[in-house]
Amino acid sequence: MSKLMDYYLLYTVLLLLLRGSVSLSNARPRANRHPNFMRFVTNATDFASEEYYDYIIVGGGTAGCPLAATLSQSFRVLLLERGGVPYTRPNVMTHDGFLTTLTDVNSFDSPAQSFISEEGVPNARGRVLGGSSAINAGFYSRADRQFFENSGLDWDLMTVNQSYEWVERAIVFRPQLRTWQSAIRDALLEVGVHPFNGFTLEHKVGTKIGGSTFDRYGRRHSSADLLRYARNSNIRVAVYATVERVLLSDSGSNVSAIGVVYRDQLGRYHHAMIRDRGEVILSAGSLGTPQLMLLSGIGPRSYLSTWGIPVAIDQPHVGGFVYDNPRNGISIVPPVPMENSLIQVVGVTEDGAFLEAASNVIPFASPLQSVFIRAPASPLYVPVTTIMEKILGPVSVGSLRLASTDVRINPVVRFNYFSDPQDLERCVNGTRKIGEILRSRAMQDFMFREWFGSHRFRFVGVPLPLDQTNDLVMADFCRRTVSTIWHYHGGCVVGKVVDYDLKVKGVDSLRIVDGSTFNISPGTNPQATLMMLGR
Repeated sequence: MSKLMDYYLLYTVLLLLLRGSVSLSNARPRANRHPNFMRFVTNATDFASEEYYDYIIVGGGTAGCPLAATLSQSFRVLLLERGGVPYTRPNVMTHDGFLTTLTDVNSFDSPAQSFISEEGVPNARGRVLGGSSAINAGFYSRADRQFFENSGLDWDLMTVNQSYEWVERAIVFRPQLRTWQSAIRDALLEVGVHPFNGFTLEHKVGTKIGGSTFDRYGRRHSSADLLRYARNSNIRVAVYATVERVLLSDSGSNVSAIGVVYRDQLGRYHHAMIRDRGEVILSAGSLGTPQLMLLSGIGPRSYLSTWGIPVAIDQPHVGGFVYDNPRNGISIVPPVPMENSLIQVVGVTEDGAFLEAASNVIPFASPLQSVFIRAPASPLYVPVTTIMEKILGPVSVGSLRLASTDVRINPVVRFNYFSDPQDLERCVNGTRKIGEILRSRAMQDFMFREWFGSHRFRFVGVPLPLDQTNDLVMADFCRRTVSTIWHYHGGCVVGKVVDYDLKVKGVDSLRIVDGSTFNISPGTNPQATLMMLGR
């Protein structure tokens, strides 16, 4: 009887949460009104059919916004973004709207554009000013040393640090740990993920509290906020501007970028052209940039010919060397109400695994309601906590190709998760560490009490294998439960498509500044390094 009462009380609490009688967090803040700097952001329909600039940046995302703000200090800049502005969308602008933003998608103008890899793994890309920094979980951490050593770029580390600091002063905050994140911190230390590095933005082995782009009120800040540092007289930002191709000229001795052609929401074409010694800079991300390169005739000659695309430059590596860091983990229903928390604590192991956690209130269909209540079924909201691991690298290599000559259609991508044994070994080590975390004392409060005093977790989805010592069983778990942590990169990597100054090989006045140039993911989360790169 006491057991039934426990379930009844849990069900009652969940209903109260739904009705607003109990609050999981502070009152949801209202979405930011248009900041003052937004006066130079205009719908593409208001732009002339042809205009000239020093720099044209394609993609107002994680790298594109700080890049535009920086260049505008000395040059006339146009920033073209295919999506809208984030500040009018409450789910985008608030901590609690994270999952809704990722799932409430459409084919045309939702801030998140969904896609599915050929392996069947759902994924998402940003389609809003701020790019993926406006739809992600907000975790902020600088790159690891291995990234700087292996990225293929010659970094000026003093400028790197100054650029990180420029970003951090504007949009990075110290998170306040609550129940779930505090428990994860304690569990990581209990299972030996040492030392405890406290709050730090640096990448360090051990357990740490990272930065967040959500402030203490749960309001999101993104790379779009960095446009406030732009020189207003030198910058224009066009939203709902879909760039269809880069315009190229061929003098016979060299090929040069001279501008771009883009369409507005009404379907009208616009030409943005560069002045002498100007540049077109692609910052459209690891899907958008290689896709746009191919549509502009820069790619493998034989492949472009099959699409009837005139070949400007035979560049065999465009769309190659694409990577995605696989995510694996478990989710449980805790026996008590739980706050929404996105990633705030990370455990960085010596084995190349990054351990993170989140908690959310998730809607589930309730069979009880359909039985006892003669009304349309509505979901029951249940707290769910997740522990996940991401691997370093990865080493497994994928590829990207066109699905259509319509730039609005996602390209086809295959990441070949775990095709390299080193990635699989790292996943096995990481998921074993999750098993250790579940057996820690810090996790005992998240187990349900069963008959005769026993305790167990209530898993949502696939639990960890019982025999976690068996490499084959754990490897099978990694393959069966693979998902993404949205850190895909590559497609126009340094040394193959761009040179060590990020200039496209064989094309003058064309440069790429985004994650498509990366051959390795920077640390636990790439957004800090992408914003630094733009700066």
